[in-house]
Amino acid sequence: MKQTSIFVAAALLAAAGAASAQSSVNIYGRFNVTGERQDNNGTKIYKLVDNASRIGFKGTEDLGGGLKAGFVLEHGFNVDTGTPAQSGFWARQSEVNLSGGFGMLRAGNFTSEAYYATSDYIGFHNHETGTSSDALYAYIGRNTNKIAYRTPEFIKGLTMEAAVSANENSTARIRTWDFALNYGSGPFHLGVGYEKAGAVNQYAIAATLEAGPLLFGAMVQRDKDAYGPGNRTNARGSVAYMFGANELHFNYGKADDYSKLNNSGASQWTVGYNYNLSKRTKVYTYYTKIDAERATPYASDFSSIAFGMRHNF
Repeated sequence: MKQTSIFVAAALLAAAGAASAQSSVNIYGRFNVTGERQDNNGTKIYKLVDNASRIGFKGTEDLGGGLKAGFVLEHGFNVDTGTPAQSGFWARQSEVNLSGGFGMLRAGNFTSEAYYATSDYIGFHNHETGTSSDALYAYIGRNTNKIAYRTPEFIKGLTMEAAVSANENSTARIRTWDFALNYGSGPFHLGVGYEKAGAVNQYAIAATLEAGPLLFGAMVQRDKDAYGPGNRTNARGSVAYMFGANELHFNYGKADDYSKLNNSGASQWTVGYNYNLSKRTKVYTYYTKIDAERATPYASDFSSIAFGMRHNF
């Protein structure tokens, strides 16, 4: 066994031991895999696809006076092959944080809150993962070497967060900024996100509304030079109908041409069905299709019929 493998195994065993000895440390994760028939520009294949499976460890220590120290370690892996999903073992998330009445300070590697405030809320059926995830959304942030501050609730349900990633005096890295606003009140949620990486930027606004068994979502994003030259607007709408253990899902997204690149637009639609075997386990199926114009630099014609299973723990 390689030395790195021994170290990883020892770290996992140590974390598991801590979880049994300290109630403030939890192990969590998700297994999510689909069997798919894919058509990529006329090339048809059958394959197993991982949908952002992961295992994580998180914990907090009460320091007294309302002050808490915390950490998150999260590893992404491919269920279909057993290999790591990212280049680093803890590449999905690895952070330390300090929270209290002042809010929360975070440092490490973590996903842009601008994404969580907007696009992540709209992919209802498969948690914005796998081949049916939004192919048009422009994510331009960098997750590594970040510090962030999250405010306490200004009013009930309203928080903001801002983050910056350091370039560490390296010409290979660009300092990135991201900002998010979240507001939730009963069945309504509103999210605003902004990211900037050098001259490239994007901003988006999204909202969801629960109306009995129906769930509605919508998002509009505007980006500059993210995938092509100039400015571009893309939008997505979604609806879900929940009845018993069943869920019916539909969403549609449309991206305009970049202002300096004709025929660079694209569209995507997905229809899906989920059946919840329990609160943690579901089986599902979906069909997703991307239609890309000939000069689109970020997507190609693609379709997939998928059958999958997701288990949270």
